[in-house]
This record gives sequence, C-alpha cells and structure tokens, in this order.
Amino acid sequence: MTGKTDAIVVGAGVVGIAVARALALKGHEVLLLESTREFGSGTSSRNSEVIHAGLYYPQGSLKASTCVAGRKLLYDFCAARGVPHRRLGKLIFAADASQIGALDKIAAAANAAGVDDMVRLSAQQARAMEPELQAYEALFSPSTGIIDSHAFMLAMLGEAEAHGATLVCGAEVQRVSRNGGLWQVHVTGEDEPVVAAPILINAAGLGAQKLAGMVEEMPVAHVPPLYLARGVYFTYSGKTPFSHLIYPVPEPGGLGTHLTLDMAGQARFGPDVEWIDEIDYRVNPDRLDAFATAARRIWPGLDPARLAPGYAGIRPKITGPHEAAGDFILSGPARHGCEGLVHLFGIESPGLTASLALADLVVRELS
Repeated sequence: MTGKTDAIVVGAGVVGIAVARALALKGHEVLLLESTREFGSGTSSRNSEVIHAGLYYPQGSLKASTCVAGRKLLYDFCAARGVPHRRLGKLIFAADASQIGALDKIAAAANAAGVDDMVRLSAQQARAMEPELQAYEALFSPSTGIIDSHAFMLAMLGEAEAHGATLVCGAEVQRVSRNGGLWQVHVTGEDEPVVAAPILINAAGLGAQKLAGMVEEMPVAHVPPLYLARGVYFTYSGKTPFSHLIYPVPEPGGLGTHLTLDMAGQARFGPDVEWIDEIDYRVNPDRLDAFATAARRIWPGLDPARLAPGYAGIRPKITGPHEAAGDFILSGPARHGCEGLVHLFGIESPGLTASLALADLVVRELS
C-alpha cells in the first residue's frame, strides 16, 4: 500500500536537508529520500567548506542573490546553534599586472551583488596581512569564512526531524508517476510506489537531471544538460604561515587552485578543474607536481614533500567547457507547468553558502 505524506524531497545533501527543514518548519510532514547509505556524502561533503561572501557572480543571478542572502542566514544559524565556523576572511590576489582587470571585475560584481565590505590592497598591504604571499595587488573579503559542513547538515536535519521530517537512506528512486494530483515515488526493489505527496522536490545534485527524466509529465525541454567538472584537493601536512584563505583570480570552470583551512587548521590546496564523462572520485597521485606548481604561486616556500592526495569533488554544471558559467536553476510550476514539482539544477558552488536561501525560495515557489 502506498503511504502518503505532505512533501517528498529527493536528495539529502545540504540543499535537500535545508529544503526539508524549511518545509517542516512550515508545518509539512516531509519524507527526505537519499539513495546512498548516509546523508551529505556527495557534493556536500566534497568541497572547500567555505562560506562565500558572494564576490564572483553576475548581477541579478540566482547565485549572487542566494549567496549574499544565504551567507547571512548561515552565519546566524551557526551562531545560534553552535555549529563550528570561523569568519577567517579571504585574500584574492593578482600575481602580476595582467590580472588587475580580473580583480576589477570581481570587485564590481561583488559591489553589484550587495557585498559592501570588500577592501582593495596594495602589494605592501597584502604582504602585511600575509608575509609569504607574493601579490601584485589583492582584494580582501572579511565576510568569507569556513564551516564544519557535516555539523551544519546534522543541525539542520535535527530541526527538520523535530518538526515532522523523516530521513530514509538507501532509497534509490526509479520512477515518479502522477495519480490523483499526487506524485508517486517508486524505489528500487518495490513493485508499487512506496509514497505519494502533492509536493515533490528534486534536490538530487549530480543525479538531478536523471531524476527529472524519470518524472511522469515533466517536459524534457525544461531539463538542462549535465556536465561534470571534477576538482581534486591535495592536503598539506605541518604548519602553514597563512591565517586567511588565499585565492588566485578565477580560472575557467572554477575559482582556481586555492589554499583553504579546515576547522582544525589543516591546509589544503585545490580544487582544480577537470572535465569528465562519468562520476569518478579517484585522486591521481601523479598530479602532485602540477599541484605543487600551482600551490607555489601562493606560497613559494612550500615543501612539495608535505603535499599528499586528499579527495575529489564533482561540480554538477549545466554549462560545459568554453561556455560561460551557468546559474543555479530553480525550476518550479511557473516554468515547467507541473503543479507541486520543483527541480534544483546546477547547484554547485556557492550551494553550501546559499542552501538556506535556496530553501526559502523553494517554499515560496510552492506557496
């Protein structure tokens, strides 16, 4: 017999959990389905764990608006609930005069997005903050920080469950049918749909396009393509002389190989950008030399013997190589015509920072 609930969210990454929480706080009974054995094990746990200020995204884009709004929501959430985080600040540096134009563009985009605390630094000012950084000029973002992403997801999940949400892991969706105004979810190993609801949210991340293709009545024309951009991280053992996050100017497909610190002070370099055809999280140790070269642009005194393969993440992009970066897509009934159905496509960086703001938008889309 098919069970019924108020809302079904597919995908228990940071955005799916945030959406389930937002719906539960509005009084909905929510079923959160995750295909793997635990929540947050995909893109949400394979990133830099950075709280972005909203510096890079085009004016009027969903990335820009949800990053700026989400950053404030995220800091407030962490402070109120004791989620480990630190507002470290970030330096974005130009290595030479040819990159000054890139800094100008970042500063203009940040200002247009409502980021009002950026500081332009000369080489001497940057060196005063980070003596080991060889910068021609730099931008300083005091609002950028780091977070324990697992603790953040756990805190959101706890609130969601306290208000009527239920997480079910190991539930791989095979098909979604439509009957009597309800979305019926079929999972692997079951002949009949296991649950039905008037609201269905697709927050499946790397699997969002695949899931959308399984939904009965969903117009194929409204499902964007999926491109996979793998980013690899190498960790650094021992102390580093940096107290801020250090970023070069962005490169096509990503923000450039940068230095971030985790909550324990461990340094890591990455991610790079590699376009791949299928999901593969392996880290090739042979790439150490390339990483050492990129890392030395940040820290000339780096000891490459202390670099070691870390982990890889995959960006679920909706635009491919040599194309302009795509925006987040929140595709609801007004776009595709299917009542009670919302898809989230292309939720890459700054998805972690934007998660609470995206969840609020999903709730508004359904009201």
